[in-house]
Amino acid sequence: MENNIPTRAEAYELLRKYVNDERQINHALAVEATLVHFAEKFDEDVQKWGTIGLIHDLDYELYPEQHCHKVRELLEKEKWPEEYIRAIESHGWKICTDVEPKETMEKVLYTVDQLTGLITATALVRPSKSIMDVKTKSVKKKWKQTEFASGVDREVISRGAEMLGMDLNELIEETIKAMQKEAEALGLNG
Repeated sequence: MENNIPTRAEAYELLRKYVNDERQINHALAVEATLVHFAEKFDEDVQKWGTIGLIHDLDYELYPEQHCHKVRELLEKEKWPEEYIRAIESHGWKICTDVEPKETMEKVLYTVDQLTGLITATALVRPSKSIMDVKTKSVKKKWKQTEFASGVDREVISRGAEMLGMDLNELIEETIKAMQKEAEALGLNG
């Protein structure tokens, strides 16, 4: 780690150390891609945002009951920067932590963690199983079907969009674009 700033390669290696479930890996990659997209859109630090997106669920598979809490211990042991740790903790706000997202990147992470799940589920029920033909209106239609991807907290997505000052349709559209850029890596290219 150069100057205690983790590289993407180091983050990926650490992710693989704690996460074996390929669906969780793909989710991490989807959140990473989306954070990179929004970092570019907001002219922010692409590597930092992407790295945080990649590692955000580091503790979920092994410590589901301590999700967003155990990550502090794991990343402090690796000497990760406090701002990275805090950002990751904040994606569990009002779900499993009281760490409120304050920075733009934290708000994006909080929001797209859930949204990427809904978009992935929408892609996987299409005949093509491809994100390339998923449209905002398809996601909005599935949004209304509360039994569809029932683990996705739509309230979190709405709250996050509001925190970001973004229209929900724009947020969904931008997240789809981000995931389309990495369709093959996400296993969503049909």
